[in-house]
Amino acid sequence: MKRLLITAASLLLALSTQAQAKELRLSHQWANTDVRHKVAEIVANEVAAANVDLEIKIFGSKSLFKPREQYKPLSRGLLDMTVFPLSYAGGQQPSYNLTLMPGLVKNHDHAARLNYSPFMQEIEAKMAEDDVITLVRGYLAGGFVGKDKCITKPSDVKGLQTRAAGKAFEQMLAGAGASIASMASSEIYNAMQTGVLNAANTSSSSFVSYRIYEQVKCYTPAGKYALWFMYQPLLMNKSTFEGLNAAQQKALLAASKKAEAYYLAEAKKQDANSAKVFKDAGVEIAHMSQADFDAWRAIAQETSYAKFIEEVEGGKELLDMALAVQ
Repeated sequence: MKRLLITAASLLLALSTQAQAKELRLSHQWANTDVRHKVAEIVANEVAAANVDLEIKIFGSKSLFKPREQYKPLSRGLLDMTVFPLSYAGGQQPSYNLTLMPGLVKNHDHAARLNYSPFMQEIEAKMAEDDVITLVRGYLAGGFVGKDKCITKPSDVKGLQTRAAGKAFEQMLAGAGASIASMASSEIYNAMQTGVLNAANTSSSSFVSYRIYEQVKCYTPAGKYALWFMYQPLLMNKSTFEGLNAAQQKALLAASKKAEAYYLAEAKKQDANSAKVFKDAGVEIAHMSQADFDAWRAIAQETSYAKFIEEVEGGKELLDMALAVQ
């Protein structure tokens, strides 16, 4: 009888532990070689190592949700976590378009300061309204590719069918005379291959992970002058986070801190690494000059900046907060 009681107690303990165990679903659009997948892996692995009955299952390569369709299910609790370019949700929250504004971020250290500025606190307050929180903050830089020629200055895109990531870049490129084709970065390769695109811009990491070097003649990477910086954090449903126990929350925040440090260090390497990959593949490498950067930013001020201020309530104040970060 005593042995039966011990067995029953053990069974109850196992069932109790099992009941407390929780699985979270994390979605993203990238291949498992991409830095953003690695960030997700660090969080998942560190949480697993913490042994707090919490498992994070990663669904990469847009296997769970389409690239631009992850924010709504996240905000509704249908998805737990995502690594997501926040400007993709600019249709729901127009202020998010400021996280992909031409010439707003100077370099990766500047981006890191922006991540913890009053500007980002305002962005995160809007995310909280959608039941979303940020776990890992991170910007990635990027550049341009040209199927038939180099893209460094505004006149280079005139008349070209061009892909831009986000509304603000589309406005700037249209202001320079380009025709715009909207699509996720995961679709650039096929669009280049089929002649739908002549030029594109996206992150250094995406250019490599999607093997865009197989389809282009010239690459302009982010270097001393980087026009393209995009905020691509790891987000979580706020209610889901709050539903975790204290040990699980602590483990998740510790894992996220480690992943964020890796993200910043790796982001700095992405640009130089991408230039090497393209060069090794026989692609011409071009560089943007100070004059090129200034010419782009002048167009952005007349198009992207002006439109943002016009269309977004409180847009001028929010833009000024971002520009105030040195």
